[in-house]
Amino acid sequence: MSRLLPPSPHVLILGGTTEARRLAADLAARSGVRVTTSLAGRVTRPGPLAGEVRTGGFGGPEGLAAWLGERHVDALVDATHPFAETITANAVRAAAATGTPVVILRRPGWQAGPGDHWHSAASLAEAAGLLPGLGRRVLLTTGRLGLAAFAHLPDHHFVTRSVEPPEPPLPPNTRVLLARGPFTEADERDLLREHRIEVLVTKDSGGAATAAKLTAARELALPVVVVRRPPLPRGADVVPDVPAVLERLERLERLGLSGPP
Repeated sequence: MSRLLPPSPHVLILGGTTEARRLAADLAARSGVRVTTSLAGRVTRPGPLAGEVRTGGFGGPEGLAAWLGERHVDALVDATHPFAETITANAVRAAAATGTPVVILRRPGWQAGPGDHWHSAASLAEAAGLLPGLGRRVLLTTGRLGLAAFAHLPDHHFVTRSVEPPEPPLPPNTRVLLARGPFTEADERDLLREHRIEVLVTKDSGGAATAAKLTAARELALPVVVVRRPPLPRGADVVPDVPAVLERLERLERLGLSGPP
C-alpha cells in the first residue's frame, strides 16, 4: 500500500517586475515548491520566467479568490508595478476571502537629492497641468498607458518611450521611441540633449534600473515631474525586496521553506 505524500506547497506571484522574476527563480530552485507567476499580458513578449506562467486577468477579486482555491495556493505575493493599484486591491481582497497569506513586494520609491528640481503630482492629469509652467519639450517616461492625460496640450512636443507602441489617444505632437531598458546615464543624457528636452515626466517607480534618467536630468538642471504612487491597502503586509519576501514565506509552516535553496 503506497503512502500518500502531502501536496507541494504552491506560491502564486503576481508579476511583471524585475523583483517578481528574481523571486520566481529563487522559489523554483527550492525542492518541492511549486511556483506560478501571473502576468497581465500587456507585454506580448515577456522574458523567460522560472516555474509556471499564466497570462491574463482573473476576473476581479472574486475570480482570483476562486483561482486561489481551485489551484490550492498556499501563499500569494503581489510583486506587480507600484502603480498597479487595482491588481493590488484585488489581491488583498481575494487573500482575505480565502484565508491565503499575502505579501506585497514594493521597491522603495525615489527620493530627491541635492541639485534635483522635482515637482510632485498626484496623477498624470495633475502632471499635465504642471507642464505649461515648466517647459514645452517633454520626455514622457510614464509607460504606454495613460498618455491621453496629455492629449489636450497641442502646443507641447512630447517624446515618449515604451517597450511596445502606446495606446491612443496620444498628444498631437508626439514622437514614440520603442526601447527596452535599462539605460545608462550616458544614454539618458544623450537622449535629453538630442531631443532638446526641457522637462521630464515620470512615475515614482523606484529602483535603480530606471533611475539613470533622474541623474541625467539633475546634471542638465532639468525640472522633473514625479507622479506619486497610489496608496496601498490599509493593513497590508508590505516589504521592500526579495529577501524580505522570502523571510515572510519561510515563517509559513504550510510552505515548509527553510533558508536559501
